[in-house]
Amino acid sequence: MDISIFLAKFWGWYIIIFFVILSINPRRIKQIFQDLKDEKFLILSAFLAIIIGLLNLLFHNIWEPSWKIVITLIGWFSLSIGLFLFIFPKRTSSWLILVNVKLVQTLYTLLLIIGMYLLNVAYGFILY
Repeated sequence: MDISIFLAKFWGWYIIIFFVILSINPRRIKQIFQDLKDEKFLILSAFLAIIIGLLNLLFHNIWEPSWKIVITLIGWFSLSIGLFLFIFPKRTSSWLILVNVKLVQTLYTLLLIIGMYLLNVAYGFILY
């Protein structure tokens, strides 16, 4: 299986699963922001984001004007957030806390569209 298709399936399902979880239980969003105040959680989250972003980029760093750039941008975003959380933990966590729950719900709605797009590319539900 092509790595781009595999990552399109992975990120598509990942995004949709988290959208459903956060839609059913929006208190999880508040809990995540509350947990960002805990330094252990912050370091663990930073390491996880760095690992996921770096693995994504090592396997898929394709900069061509197609759907593949979406996967590359997800990897760069994950790596960037992880690095900022690790290098500037207080500043980054305070910046993330400023983002309120409504904005997060709006962003996750946009991510749902991206997730559906990636799954459509991977599985070919709608041909165009």
